[in-house]
Amino acid sequence: MPPQLPDARFRTDLVALVPRLRRFAYSLTGSLQDADDLVQGACEKALRNAAQFEPGTRMDSWMYRIVQTLWLDDRRKALRRGTAIDPEDARLSDQGKAANLPEDRMMLAQARVAMADLPEGQREVLSLVAIEGLTYREVAETLQVPIGTVMSRLSRAREALLPKLGLTQGRRQ
Repeated sequence: MPPQLPDARFRTDLVALVPRLRRFAYSLTGSLQDADDLVQGACEKALRNAAQFEPGTRMDSWMYRIVQTLWLDDRRKALRRGTAIDPEDARLSDQGKAANLPEDRMMLAQARVAMADLPEGQREVLSLVAIEGLTYREVAETLQVPIGTVMSRLSRAREALLPKLGLTQGRRQ
């Protein structure tokens, strides 16, 4: 018997998540092309495994976890092959939506570079909290780590970013 296709609601919800998945994937990969490939792979996996999704649960958390798992798998494969990530390709972008003033664009460029230097776990947590707006609990569930781990990774990420951005803790919001 051929696999059953996901229902229309599932497909609609998945399509609606794509922009958020792209932002998350971009924050992980540092490359728009790699982010798009990662999201495409995650969507394909979600469609193949739609029966495993539990209706009534958060599809975004389920999808973030798929993206993260595929990304980690790709990184492990790359390490075995010896492939390196080009630091020049490590960029985040708001696609011109917020950074309209020159000083805003400069700050965004600094943030991209600083964020790319963070360890993976810190970058993942910071992306999900600061960019995607997830709560600590949602991040913990998505990454399948304790909430205390989310809080400590986020704290360490902020501590590492502030000096690189020329900010002091008093200006943090």
